[in-house]
Amino acid sequence: MTPKLKSIRPFIGAKNFDISRQFYKDLGFEEVVLEPKLSLFIREEIGFYLQDYYAKDWVDNTMIFMEVVNTDEFWNELQSLGLTEKYENVRLTPVKTMDWGKECFVHDPSGILWHFGEFFRREI
Repeated sequence: MTPKLKSIRPFIGAKNFDISRQFYKDLGFEEVVLEPKLSLFIREEIGFYLQDYYAKDWVDNTMIFMEVVNTDEFWNELQSLGLTEKYENVRLTPVKTMDWGKECFVHDPSGILWHFGEFFRREI
């Protein structure tokens, strides 16, 4: 019998832990403080760990792809949050359509690049 998988939770860093914590709460994640310098952020069944640790080379090369049901709806939600006005260095890139699906992008306050997208075919 093959064991069933339940989740995958990457660890990401933060240049300013408190600003990043608030950013992810504004993005719709619920924070669970695990330790003074480590929190779990959860939205629906998706989670990741945010740590009060910053290494420029690591953070500048971190990308996370999060699959969403409808990229256009997610984009509209992102735009309504006012993240670029509230947070310095946050950037949003509109939805792009490729052969495999659609995605939009968010750079968080530390520079981590999030891809939010949907696949046209399930096998990707």
